[in-house]
Amino acid sequence: MMNLAFSYLPLILLITLMVKKKPMPSSKALPLSALVAYIVVLLVFKQDARLVNANVISGALLALTPLSIIAGAIFLFKCMEITGALAILRKALDGVSSNPVAQLMIVGWAFMFLIEGASGFGTPAAIAAPILYSLGFPALRVALFCLVLNTIPVTFGAMGTPVWFGLSLLELPQQSVLEIAQQAALINTIAAPIIVILALRLVVSDTADIKKNLLFILLSTCACTLPYLGLSYFGVEFPSLLGGLIGLVITLLLAKYKVGTETTNQQAVNRPAATEQTPEQVPANTVPLKTLIKAAFPLWGTVLLLVLTRLPELGLKALLQATEPALHISLGFLGTFHISTSLVASLTSILDTTVTWKHSVLYIPSIIPFAVTGSVTLWLFRHSSASNSLKTASQQTLARMRTPLFAMLGALIFVNMMMLGDSSGQNSAAVAQIGHHLAQITGANWTFFAPLLGALGSFFSGSATISNLTFAGIQTTIAEQLSLPLTTILALQSVGAAMGNMVCINNIVAVTAILGLQNRDGDILKSTSLILAVFAVVAGGMGVLLVRVGVGG
Repeated sequence: MMNLAFSYLPLILLITLMVKKKPMPSSKALPLSALVAYIVVLLVFKQDARLVNANVISGALLALTPLSIIAGAIFLFKCMEITGALAILRKALDGVSSNPVAQLMIVGWAFMFLIEGASGFGTPAAIAAPILYSLGFPALRVALFCLVLNTIPVTFGAMGTPVWFGLSLLELPQQSVLEIAQQAALINTIAAPIIVILALRLVVSDTADIKKNLLFILLSTCACTLPYLGLSYFGVEFPSLLGGLIGLVITLLLAKYKVGTETTNQQAVNRPAATEQTPEQVPANTVPLKTLIKAAFPLWGTVLLLVLTRLPELGLKALLQATEPALHISLGFLGTFHISTSLVASLTSILDTTVTWKHSVLYIPSIIPFAVTGSVTLWLFRHSSASNSLKTASQQTLARMRTPLFAMLGALIFVNMMMLGDSSGQNSAAVAQIGHHLAQITGANWTFFAPLLGALGSFFSGSATISNLTFAGIQTTIAEQLSLPLTTILALQSVGAAMGNMVCINNIVAVTAILGLQNRDGDILKSTSLILAVFAVVAGGMGVLLVRVGVGG
């Protein structure tokens, strides 16, 4: 019982610090919570000191992944801003539809859906949030909107990774994996209209404007989720990618031809009626196709590079992740450092333990595609009025990185401490003890609460894949103990792991850093938690219904 109480302690401390009346910034709250978690695993759980310290080092190094993605996203955004590409895109988007609700659905729903299917890693919000901000929507509301909507496609994520890899330790038959995918897609498809409307409500202050555009909203939502659901019957790799692509095309056509849309009040969507644009950057009339293609290069170039580097059949993915041949350098008791010709860096045998760390420099979406497409954008617009644009973009990126640095270091060390433990007994990880405790107190009603365990995993780790790897085994044990259908419980785990993205501290820190928001992490966490609760009720209710009708039995 004492171990259980101490398992909860760092989590309760973190939430309290971030959502209290005068919230502590995540750059302070996360390192402090990580320190408490460190003390707990060392003194209360009595884990081996070398193992604990090795995980601290591993966690600090793991922070390089989200930090590099944030830096790459900010750099791309700054390149688009400096060159005027963002202003041109806004003009073009206004040409498709000046309706703010339509623009929110195009960029924040369908486009993010597509990007999630191609990349994951928090890339969708990193790309979409700056675009929406450049369109005149307030930064805080944009952050909330993107975090809430970057959930439903996450169930399948980048090429189905959260399913085929996240559930791989269970060694399930392929038919069971497909059943899990189908049920998860069905639950998300039912929940999607509710979640999309709640997300829009965060930006649109007048519900009348949502009602005026309700048909368009529902058509756009279903344009992504119905193909997504249909594709889940054939495999797990393409539901989000192709669902997003189909949905984006349909949404653009719906907006262009004003199907289900009605002009909204600019003030009701919390954005100014106009933003500053320079005449040199934005033509007075419709943007010419050649100009639009050039200005949109950062977007289509990014998507193209993501697809090229994520499709296994093309061979680039394996090349960018190749760990051999490599240079091996002994760092003494710190471990052995390895760097491959593909720039995959790793550190093994940290402090003479089994703890390792790996960072694929070229595969993580930072240099490729963000830095590459940003640099090419600067070259394409080299005749623009901006001088020393590369230096300016780099300096502004570095300035923005000061805020998330300590937050991310704290977050990843905190995660490693909370997930440190053996597979059973008193030394099981804090997250595992919390998970088992939640299952015990819900008992036979576990089906309704199962998504929350998946969400808890994403809250800690920032990854639906890691949530599935961590909690799928626990969900399986609970399903067996309570005689619940395994495929339904694992589908709920997958849905929960995706919806947890909206409350994940890593994602909140990332999107606020990209948008330049200061000390608003706690406010965002409170707002997204309310929508998470609604999502969990809908998903849990669907799970109960699936069990009652015998699906997955």
